[in-house]
Amino acid sequence: MSRTTGAFYVMGGALGLVITAVAPGDEGNRPLVGSAAAVALLLGISLLGWGPRLPHSIHHGYVAIATILVTIAVYAFPNTVGAITLASFYVFVACDAALFFVWPMAMAHIAFAMAACLWVLPTRDGLPWWSGLIPAGVTFGVGVVVGILTRMASQADIDVLTGLLNRRGFDRALNTAIENATRSEEGLALVLVDLDRFQKVNDHLGHRAGDAVLQRVADTWGKLLAPDQRLARYGGDVFALLLPATTEQAAILLTEQLRAAVTTGCSAGVTSWQPGESGSLLVSRADVGLYRAKQAGRNRTVLESSRQLPLAVELREAIDRGALDVHYQPIVSLSEGGGKAVGVEALLRWSSSAQPDVTTEGLIRVAEEYDLISDLDELVLRRACADAARLQETFAQLDLTLNVNVSGLELAEAGYSDRVTDILNSTGWPADQLVLEVTESELAAESQTAIANLHTLRDRGVRIAIDDFGTGYSSLSRLATLPSDIIKVDQSFVAAIRSDSPAPPLLGVIAALSKSLDLQVIAEGVETEYQAAVLTELGFALAQGYHYSDSHPVADLISDLNQNQGRVGPGADADRNGWVPLG
Repeated sequence: MSRTTGAFYVMGGALGLVITAVAPGDEGNRPLVGSAAAVALLLGISLLGWGPRLPHSIHHGYVAIATILVTIAVYAFPNTVGAITLASFYVFVACDAALFFVWPMAMAHIAFAMAACLWVLPTRDGLPWWSGLIPAGVTFGVGVVVGILTRMASQADIDVLTGLLNRRGFDRALNTAIENATRSEEGLALVLVDLDRFQKVNDHLGHRAGDAVLQRVADTWGKLLAPDQRLARYGGDVFALLLPATTEQAAILLTEQLRAAVTTGCSAGVTSWQPGESGSLLVSRADVGLYRAKQAGRNRTVLESSRQLPLAVELREAIDRGALDVHYQPIVSLSEGGGKAVGVEALLRWSSSAQPDVTTEGLIRVAEEYDLISDLDELVLRRACADAARLQETFAQLDLTLNVNVSGLELAEAGYSDRVTDILNSTGWPADQLVLEVTESELAAESQTAIANLHTLRDRGVRIAIDDFGTGYSSLSRLATLPSDIIKVDQSFVAAIRSDSPAPPLLGVIAALSKSLDLQVIAEGVETEYQAAVLTELGFALAQGYHYSDSHPVADLISDLNQNQGRVGPGADADRNGWVPLG
């Protein structure tokens, strides 16, 4: 709008000055016409320079002033022929209004220009009352035609189903936003959101149901966005969100709010624009984040940033130096009277100076977002296997099982199973004493590479545990098909065991089903003797939690186990008959 209106002003002002200087005649007021042309030229320059920063309403004033300046020039021009010629400038006004204003306002500006034309021309000596009909009619006709063509063209940028911008319209808006961000030096964020498993909606319920889902999502999200935040249906079930003057962290928070506002699961990739980057590069980076979100198990937001947070930089340095700690929490046998350690879970521990309050979950998220998870997973697994081998050497009678968590992004890498095998070979830790813990959502990743990796590892002797079972995508019916040997019941179920209420019924169902499927079950988060007793009564054989032991460095764990001969927790000084193997 600013460029077009400014160009009309500059063109009109320049032509006005030229024709005023060369036109013959002594009629009217030549200095007044020249002044009007000079004012038009200056206003045009101001619009080209500062127009994008001006409120939209200011442009109505510019268009109205243009009509007034043209009328002054027609009224005061030195000769009648030139005055009739200058009346053609009313067409500029009509075109500008029709291009950028809604129909009511556009027609108001066109009507004002027509009225001025019909009034000013007959005021010239020798011109009849009807002299303004033709230029006024042309002004009206051109304005209406331009308005119709403009609106037809704008509809090509709109998605018919949702009423949002389509891909073409979004790309145009993105390029404009980048130009504005370049001038204002403000931030700009981009989000790509994909509806998880949307194809199943179309396949099972039909395309009408799928269209209804898309419309509902578009309506819900549209109500949560500010006027300058542009939402588009980028293609199929993918939505794009353009966020001017927004940081990456603010974009992530808004994306989480949008995902929480709809019942349909969504995966999202977030990124931000850096000076000099093109729109296509920005979209490509957000698409990488979206891909990683789906590979990690869907229903999550992943940041694909072009710059690293201080925490990510510090984590990168810590990984390179090997300056991260791995602690170990014992897994105990409930069937042997409680307290006998049968394995350990490796847990990452690290204190950040950049963000001291970061949790382990937050640390893993940062590692995934900044492409550090592969090196972090390898460091933890290698350290854990080496420490477990040290435990094995210390206790000759120990048949230790080592549990290590794995990221869904790592599972989706084609060479992951070979990397695990290489680490086992280099550390000497037996494959049949390693348990890799993953969540079911990670096992359900869109890429089948994750499932293939787990099958390969199981063929090589490694066992697979489903962590946090009972939350997220967990489904009892899927246990028969997923490549798994162990399920770890989420600690929220164990926390619900209280002396004043019955145990959650699902715990008994899990215990019974695991026996029928020949799966071992580990109860996480055991904190009281009462919880341990209830779990034992329900048939659970294995548990871990603060009731038995917190996580410790390997040296402290060796000392503790040596002192109590393989038993931890309140009963550590009771029966000391050695270790019970997990498998």
